[in-house]
Amino acid sequence: MRITDIKAFPVWVGTRNQMLVKVETDEGIYGWGESGVSSRELAVKGVVEHYREWLIGRDPMQRGALWQEMYRSQYFEGGRVLTGAISAIDIALYDIAGKKLGVPVYELLGGKHRDWVPTFATGSGNTPEEMIDVARRIIAAGFDCFRLHRNYEPEEENVYEPREAIALSAEGLIKAREALGTRPVIGYDFHHRLSVAEAASFCQMMPSHTLDFLEEPIRDETPAAYEALRGMTQIPFAIGEEFASKWQFLPYIEMGLTNYVRIDICNVGGLTEAMKVVGWAEAHYIDLMPHNPLGPICVAATSHMAMAAANFSWLEIRESPGEELDFYSKEVFPVQPEIAPGRVTVLDQPGLGVEVDEASLTEPFRHSEMPHLKRNDGSHTNW
Repeated sequence: MRITDIKAFPVWVGTRNQMLVKVETDEGIYGWGESGVSSRELAVKGVVEHYREWLIGRDPMQRGALWQEMYRSQYFEGGRVLTGAISAIDIALYDIAGKKLGVPVYELLGGKHRDWVPTFATGSGNTPEEMIDVARRIIAAGFDCFRLHRNYEPEEENVYEPREAIALSAEGLIKAREALGTRPVIGYDFHHRLSVAEAASFCQMMPSHTLDFLEEPIRDETPAAYEALRGMTQIPFAIGEEFASKWQFLPYIEMGLTNYVRIDICNVGGLTEAMKVVGWAEAHYIDLMPHNPLGPICVAATSHMAMAAANFSWLEIRESPGEELDFYSKEVFPVQPEIAPGRVTVLDQPGLGVEVDEASLTEPFRHSEMPHLKRNDGSHTNW
């Protein structure tokens, strides 16, 4: 079997762009993958087209060797755009291998550890009362883990002032935990918007067991900064959604800087690279809590990884009483994993268990930017 074509589809699906990749073969078997470098999809498309030039004619079953060749064939190795493209191609190759061998992808990864994949939801409110209300609706639907956010709405658009935001968030979370009791698993995501000092101040506002995990409070380029913050708080950290290789995960796992691995299979390099991180994390008693903000291909690939991983907690899902996001179009993806409150069930069919109706990929790519945030003084800050 040989690769005959690789097609990149940066298209608008529902409420966002999705960067889909199809790998075709001379046996009529094809595979679908997805990249996760959101709002920079055209850069990924360009890399996919570079790889296409020499991947045509190659054996798609040699997934590991092709991964190494994609990663090592340029002088400037790695980086999120390159590994985003590798991720989409690698996932598609696993889809092909599963179809060729007649088994679900999780069988290629060692077989399943569970019958379904636990998920966590996300909800938010403008006031503590709204936060409590959305949390109760999420719990009633069947979730036992969720992120609970306080909306920050300054007078000026696209402004984010950390000290104002952390004070409001702390007030809402404290009241929510008092109202909801100790049983729900509650997390908060700061989207790496804080400094070490700001994150430490936020953590110091939290009474014991207000939060079960704190996600991405500061940027991740400098592990030593997280090491300093780790010494200032007992709140577990959930880190890694931006990491583009096992090497980026290495210090965070080896130094005990994260307590949950927020691996993104569409950024890290696909299933080939992700399973290496899974093993490292297991050796350090760290569970997976994958980042999963994309479409059904990402859901499926991540769920197959979760099925085959012993060390797993929850998969992020964007369909719950707390969110109404149209990422999972049944028209575009007529076959996809079954999503129910608190769980995802993968389809026991060859490959990923996702089909894409190419004829429905009619909405062209839209230039869509994440907010460019500033502080009150006009200086730029993180989205």
